[in-house]
Amino acid sequence: MFDDFYGLDARPFQLTPDPAFYFESSTHRKALSYLGYGLAQGEGFVVITGEVGAGKSTLVAYLMATIDPARMTAANVVTSALDGEEIVHVVAQSFGLPVQGHDKASALGTLEAFFHDEARASRRCLLIVDEAQNLSVSALEELRMLSNFQLGSHPLLQTLLLGQPEFRETLLESNQLEQLRQRVIATHHLGPMHVREVQPYVEHRLGCVGWKGNPSFDPALFPAIHEATGGIPRRINQIVNRLLLLGAVDRREHLDAAMLEQVLDEMNDDGALAVVTKVAEPEVAAAQPVEAAGFASAPVQAIDTSVVMALIESALADREALDTEGATALIEAALAHRDMLDTAGANALIEAAMAGRDAQFSELHSAIAQLTAAAEEREASARQAQGEQFGALEQQLADAIARSDKLEARLGETERTLRHTLTMLIEWIESGDGQRNVA
Repeated sequence: MFDDFYGLDARPFQLTPDPAFYFESSTHRKALSYLGYGLAQGEGFVVITGEVGAGKSTLVAYLMATIDPARMTAANVVTSALDGEEIVHVVAQSFGLPVQGHDKASALGTLEAFFHDEARASRRCLLIVDEAQNLSVSALEELRMLSNFQLGSHPLLQTLLLGQPEFRETLLESNQLEQLRQRVIATHHLGPMHVREVQPYVEHRLGCVGWKGNPSFDPALFPAIHEATGGIPRRINQIVNRLLLLGAVDRREHLDAAMLEQVLDEMNDDGALAVVTKVAEPEVAAAQPVEAAGFASAPVQAIDTSVVMALIESALADREALDTEGATALIEAALAHRDMLDTAGANALIEAAMAGRDAQFSELHSAIAQLTAAAEEREASARQAQGEQFGALEQQLADAIARSDKLEARLGETERTLRHTLTMLIEWIESGDGQRNVA
């Protein structure tokens, strides 16, 4: 194998999840922050979704490696298509419980007794359900019923649901899952890695198995790998694994774009490329709001100023709603559970809060810029035929921009206040009083 040729200690691009190879991309860092926040709540459901091979299982395995087993008992279920009664028995088995009889009532009684015993021993119980998109609605309802077990006012079980994108749609759209939706305290969709993260990802995994620079990589390889895989980690593993194998067969110490093309051709011929397909970049989808809003590329005789202004007013209304509620919620969670967070955990929540606020501000700012640009372009093309029809629109756009400037100033003041609060929180944590692990 290529690991011998290149002097590696093990296979760096195996397809099975391994927390030892965990790489914290921007989307994984955000997901880990939400997981930390959800676990700090100690109740309800945390939902993580993502494409096949996006790294959901690796992320959870990495998180679980940081949990103190003396304070938390965790069980993992990888589901097939289970109904309500079957899921109860599978959950009991995952906690290592022998169930007397095969009826659901016996399984529920055994589980409740076990949860009570764990709570009295000061241990929390966490159930991790992988491939949750395979569960029936009745099985999901049974999981919700398990979350009703309490000792006094303290919940006895928390559940982490991992699933593919269709599970997110099921959870959001099913009118039979309203009660479950109300129990979800944190959710995150694990997206693909950015093109700039592919090279650090590849080098990180190689570094975990003793890579010393042999083989070397042509820098042009990494954007091409992202193009071929859509930034999905498991797909990257497949291609780089074959690339290293080709390099070992040809005894090459430098891997280049021509070799990658050969690998992609071979994978296409043997059918392996069927699962390594390009995923549309988020930027591509985001580049369409002007046409989606009704500004098609076909010639337009007259522009409806009410449509443009409605879109601008909507964008401005969204911006006015950005009073950092999401960021404040995360910070409050960090403060409420600071006795359970180490510095890294608290900082992760803080980063998530700031990233969320900045991302929302950036998206809305971009939307207003696009609407303004679209209106100006339409105004220029239609002015010859419409005369002064757009005079009123110009004034309305000017008013909208003025309101935007005022809102930006307000957001600036809010950001300064928020950063001051975060600074105090970090100083409190680093003082040594909050250095405890997430449990």
